[in-house]
Amino acid sequence: MDRSADTALPSRARTDTARSTADKPDLAPAVQAAQQGDQQAFRVLYRDVQPRLLRYLRTMVGDDAEDVASEAWLHIARDLPGFSGDSDGFRGWAATIARHRALDHQRRHRRRPQPAATPIEDLGDLAAGDDTAQSAVDTVATQAAVAMIADLPPDQAEAVMLRVVMGLDAESAGRVLGKKAGAVRTAAYRGLRRLATRLEQPGPGDPGPADPGPGDK
Repeated sequence: MDRSADTALPSRARTDTARSTADKPDLAPAVQAAQQGDQQAFRVLYRDVQPRLLRYLRTMVGDDAEDVASEAWLHIARDLPGFSGDSDGFRGWAATIARHRALDHQRRHRRRPQPAATPIEDLGDLAAGDDTAQSAVDTVATQAAVAMIADLPPDQAEAVMLRVVMGLDAESAGRVLGKKAGAVRTAAYRGLRRLATRLEQPGPGDPGPADPGPGDK
């Protein structure tokens, strides 16, 4: 397990790692069946990957995430017979295709859209089995989470989303981004640290420190 960024966030209760394992089912049998034309197997792939892709794409193209994801799935379906790899390899391959479509979309629009304020209270259910990533999810699982992540520098936002939402390890995320695994770990660490710093700052409606009692003076 990659623990290179374990100090990036405040200490929090750890989530049972078995949940993360269960949330990433082995897709290899479904991939093989879908390559043979099994439509039900393709639905299994779609149900597992689509929610992750949408959350990742929202940090890149905002409200246009569903349109970009639809375009990505057309390419995934077209090129699936030629795919070779395991379950995590498929998720990384799908993320690579989605990222290319998102970059094409950005070039067409010549701007980086504001992310949609989409509720992602269920983000924790899609997290990677990385303790730091799970802590980040537990901490920022609010309606503004996607906007907060998208407000990070682009390289950090993508690294965090690929690690946390897509559930990719640093090596797989690096292949998606065309970077070395160490660079992805560094970007994710810095992104998570920025989030932690923001989350530690009291909001405008948060109460200030309590007045000391008589015995505390």
